[in-house]
Amino acid sequence: MRTQGEVEDPDPVPVPVRWRTAMESALYGPGGFYVRPGGPGPAGHFRTSVHASPLYAGAVARLLCRVDSELGHPRELDLVDVGAGRGELLTGVLGALPAEVAGRVRAWAVERAQRPDALDPRIRWVPEPPQGVRGLLFANEWLDNVPLDVAEDGHYVLVDGEGTQTRGPVVDGPDRAWLERWWPVPGRAEIGRGRDEAWAGAVRSVSRGLAVAVDYAHTRDARPPYGTLTGFRGGREVAPVPDGTCDVTAHVALDACAGPGAVLVSQREALGLLGVSGARPPLALASTDPAGYVRALARAGEAAELTARGGLGDFAWLIQPVGVRSWPA
Repeated sequence: MRTQGEVEDPDPVPVPVRWRTAMESALYGPGGFYVRPGGPGPAGHFRTSVHASPLYAGAVARLLCRVDSELGHPRELDLVDVGAGRGELLTGVLGALPAEVAGRVRAWAVERAQRPDALDPRIRWVPEPPQGVRGLLFANEWLDNVPLDVAEDGHYVLVDGEGTQTRGPVVDGPDRAWLERWWPVPGRAEIGRGRDEAWAGAVRSVSRGLAVAVDYAHTRDARPPYGTLTGFRGGREVAPVPDGTCDVTAHVALDACAGPGAVLVSQREALGLLGVSGARPPLALASTDPAGYVRALARAGEAAELTARGGLGDFAWLIQPVGVRSWPA
């Protein structure tokens, strides 16, 4: 018998089911990994760019200022964070903005979990993106948690609540068409059609501005032959068992998500254009301003982590302009 206040277990996964169904239940069902009340939230299980350094929020703030200029400095400027976690990115961006811009921002956290108690009251907490966004819609590591199906040798892969995988029916219809276009390599594949649709829906919510998705990703010419499906718990990579106790995630085919006019760049390039540099401060500063030198050195270290090859710098930014000039031009 469950006592009052005890965490509700996720709904048991029927045996066996396709991965898309299992992920939906494990991540977002009652008691699921992302919606379970209490606990540290995603930051307690894995490290994202948002948690690595406030330089990331500062870069997003500068991008929002660029969008603000493109829009002619409107009376209300929207900032939408899709997959907002506990609101860390929005809190950081609001704190990094110039006062003149921050006073006009409408901040929206799009998240299926409950609103944190101590969150900045300026942040609106909603389950879906608001319609008619004029500004910046930003989705940092959201699409990798949009549930997807897995296929192997032309058949769906089924999974049970303990993570045991078996061969399912033949892939057909729109899923087969997606594989033929976007993942033609034989072997194991992750069918990203649902992610394409989720991103297209988010972009449609923007009436004018930029929509940006940031994630670990791959492109058609370099699909991983064995897929990327995995799990994370407590800062460690674990087997992707869809029982609600761990994150279940897979890299994103961001090129398949891209709409007309979209630009796909590395995080290293995007953050460099937004003023994030891992260059060491001049040594002479250590003599004239020792404390300033130490602070600059710390910032350089954080910037180096955000832009590192083989790490966060290899993340991809999918940038979709809506009624404004593309960025980067």
